[in-house]
Amino acid sequence: MKTDLSPRFQVGLYGVMCVLLIPFVFPTWWMVTSSVKPISDVFAFPPDLWPRQFDFSTYRQVFELQPFTQQYWNSAYIAAIVTVGTMVISSMAGYAFARIRFPFSNAIFMVVLLGLLIPSEVTIVPLFQIFLKWGMINTHWPLILVPIFGAPSVFATFVMRQFFIALPGELEEAARVDGLGRFKIFWLIALPLAKPALGAVAIFTFLHSWNLYLEPIVFLSSSSMFTLPQALTQFTDAYGGAMWNIQLAAATMTAIPVLLVFIVAQKQFVEGLAHTGLKG
Repeated sequence: MKTDLSPRFQVGLYGVMCVLLIPFVFPTWWMVTSSVKPISDVFAFPPDLWPRQFDFSTYRQVFELQPFTQQYWNSAYIAAIVTVGTMVISSMAGYAFARIRFPFSNAIFMVVLLGLLIPSEVTIVPLFQIFLKWGMINTHWPLILVPIFGAPSVFATFVMRQFFIALPGELEEAARVDGLGRFKIFWLIALPLAKPALGAVAIFTFLHSWNLYLEPIVFLSSSSMFTLPQALTQFTDAYGGAMWNIQLAAATMTAIPVLLVFIVAQKQFVEGLAHTGLKG
């Protein structure tokens, strides 16, 4: 039964939603507009909603003061590899835990989930010692291997398992009748149906890798190897003070891929959470 809302109620509802939207939109608006302000106007009070004068030289200085193009590429290719690797590992592990019966499967899955309870700060020193012995310090290998086989992959495995559990068992039975083995059932039937869950996993994983900060400052030391979160802290003057307008210009360019990924995959993200039973 569909209930029609009165025009007056709809106007009031939209008005309340617009007011609630301000705390979420204003910081982004302030970041973008402040990136083209002179540094003296960045912290003006009350803040200017529109720049008094535009200074687009801040965007040029971002590339002059740091190897920002290289740092942008570093974050992009690391996030892409981590996202694809996590999707591969989590989809296979999630399917195994959901559809394959083996001894102690539930107990093993609970042990895997315990990885979510361990803060990354606890394991950072042992990981540093391991990668130091392997000769991987100041390389991107730690930023790729740790997320793929660490807590982000555990969460992704949980999401994929919840989705595969909900698949009807009749699909597998029909596939077996047609002569398909376990891997072909996974590859040809289960995985194509899991696109919504894979979309959610891809967004979660990409955002986590793109915003990773602790691991880069521990494992990386040269500016050409930096990723974007670490690079944003390097825009300082001769006295160590932050050049806020240049930092905000760099932050604006850093936020663009995140917005694009969410806009493009928003439908899959919502459907993935709905199918896995997770709620925000």
